[in-house]
Amino acid sequence: MTIDKSVFIPVNPDEAFALITEPERLRRWKAVAARVDLRVGGGYRWTITPGHSVAGTFKEIEPGKRVVFTWRWEGQGAPVADASTITITLEPADGGTMVRLVHEGLAAVEETGHTEGWNHFLGRLVTLTTTGDAGADDWSAAPDPINELISAEATLAIAQRTLASLTTADMGRQTPCEDFTVSGLLEHLIGSISSIGKALGVAIGDDPAAAPEKRLADVAQPTLEAFQARGLEGTIDMGFAELPATTVANILNLEFLVHAWDFATATSRTLEVAPVLSEYVLALARNTIAPSMRGASFAEETLVEESAASLDRLVAFTGRQTAIL
Repeated sequence: MTIDKSVFIPVNPDEAFALITEPERLRRWKAVAARVDLRVGGGYRWTITPGHSVAGTFKEIEPGKRVVFTWRWEGQGAPVADASTITITLEPADGGTMVRLVHEGLAAVEETGHTEGWNHFLGRLVTLTTTGDAGADDWSAAPDPINELISAEATLAIAQRTLASLTTADMGRQTPCEDFTVSGLLEHLIGSISSIGKALGVAIGDDPAAAPEKRLADVAQPTLEAFQARGLEGTIDMGFAELPATTVANILNLEFLVHAWDFATATSRTLEVAPVLSEYVLALARNTIAPSMRGASFAEETLVEESAASLDRLVAFTGRQTAIL
């Protein structure tokens, strides 16, 4: 089975090529996380939505013109030789570029789902290039099924979108964490995720001069990829203690989602989180934050109505003051 789709986008072919191959740009319309080795024979791995990642190999690359790569969902069970193939061709057009995507070698049972997927994501590409923002991806908002690592990918998407909105003027603002400005909290977040990545055996690279969203993505993507490969069994040596792998995954969720709320609150922005996701992370928090951690890593739980939204109950449980009393 073959899918053949074309869309027009109002950018030149070189910009279009960057949008379909560069991790920082893929995250704006296509992927939660992306690793790309852009050379013939090089590999890629994209987390398309939480819990659903695809990987493959680049077969042909003509910058600004064409790229061909294999496509295979992780956990699919089919041999690598049975991977399907995607060809994206870029043709200059009046005022922009025609993007043609041909997805070949799909099994008949895959056609409907992949057609729906490409309609969705190519639509987001058009929206991004015409308005400057594709918006939060509804397909990533409420993962189903869900576990500690899938929810970590969903909360990472929220954190990345929040950090992408930060400006230079925001960096000195006070956050709900009384010890941190936005800049200081960013360093704390990068350091925390990096420490988990290193405990998982990942070589973490961080460029302090990079934009906040890119800094987080550069440490979070390899950390989560290594965690997915390792699984949730057993314990992880964090240096200061051996912790259950599930606890470490819970910490990732709290770092991503609660600090996203901190950044949004500090900059007077609204954080949009699907209730099913914030309810799930609240349950993780209740299994992670012990009374002995209050006064050190976390302040005392603040008061909030039980009828309050799950996000408000989550941040209150972590010791933050919400406007909902």
